[in-house]
Amino acid sequence: MKVWTYRGARVVALMVLVIGVGACSLPRSGPSKREIFSGSVLQKGDAFVVSVNDHVTRTTAVVPALGFSSSFQNAGIVGSDDIRPGDTLGLTIWENVDDGLLAGKGANSTQLSEVQVDGAGFIFVPYAGRIKAAGNSPEALRRVITSKLDAQTPDPQVSVQRLAGDGATVSVMGSIGGQGVYAIERPTRTLSAMLARAGGVSIKPEIATVTVKRNGHSGKIWLKDLYENPRMDIALRPGDVILVEEDTRAFTSLGATGAQARVPFDTQSLSAIEAIATVGGLQTNLADPTGVFIFRNEPAEIANAVLGRNDLQGDQRMIYVLNLTEPNGMFMARDFVVRDGDTVYVTEAPYVQWQKTLSALTGSLGTANTINSLAGN
Repeated sequence: MKVWTYRGARVVALMVLVIGVGACSLPRSGPSKREIFSGSVLQKGDAFVVSVNDHVTRTTAVVPALGFSSSFQNAGIVGSDDIRPGDTLGLTIWENVDDGLLAGKGANSTQLSEVQVDGAGFIFVPYAGRIKAAGNSPEALRRVITSKLDAQTPDPQVSVQRLAGDGATVSVMGSIGGQGVYAIERPTRTLSAMLARAGGVSIKPEIATVTVKRNGHSGKIWLKDLYENPRMDIALRPGDVILVEEDTRAFTSLGATGAQARVPFDTQSLSAIEAIATVGGLQTNLADPTGVFIFRNEPAEIANAVLGRNDLQGDQRMIYVLNLTEPNGMFMARDFVVRDGDTVYVTEAPYVQWQKTLSALTGSLGTANTINSLAGN
């Protein structure tokens, strides 16, 4: 009777142990496929769970369109010779006498190498006085100065050259070879030419964006589109600020993938299959290829189009499902576009939880036998 009581106690202890292991929450990387589907709207949840097909891939294939507005595109080329406040001019004046007004004794020419155009657009030339320079070309200003001096020295000859000044400049900053303030000159009157003048971009062209700020407005474009679309190679204006920066879009990878991380985009567009490959693919010993999910807050217009409805308003929680084991599963994953802020989640295969349960049980049984042996001693 005593032996049976001892054996019965061991059986009861084992049963309690199994129940305890079954009731406990075993470690895992996230919700199971069944748990995700249970949160769908059809199950009184708050997310739409949608299997990806050709209609879904076409409807959701939205890549941010960047470009410059018509006001940027229609701005004409700035005349590189136009004089503006802040410019620096170089003047040379020849006089047809040996002892002129400006030239020293024995010389017949005078050089005024750095004449600054003031904020009001004027310059001062000795014996000619204060002259309006801004708005004139160097040739027009030459004629004005000549006429002013003509009454005081015989047959004066004047040369006016616009030097690189700060009156017609742009600021270039960000991921560029040489940040700084650059003059708009004849070779650098367009955006692409100015970027080249500043040393070119210092990041991958595929993910480089260029923003131009002008008079309280701004436009943004992909660097690649700038070179492929001549209309986007806009003419620059004095005071423009040009910013080159890396694309800030990213997605989050979770579950049975090669990495659990926030991953920046490395191309202008990114498919689901590329996103998975970027993080090292699926973990072959854990992942369920039938349970690849993309979580996203979808704008109402796209959600309505995907679901064939017209009553949804505001952003909708959408869960897109990819089954890589289907005949066209890889094609669907290749065509489905991942967007900024998406979460790519891969569930664990069902047998993984069984393995964890068995491991927990066998480990617990080993511990129980050890305790039992110690108790028997």
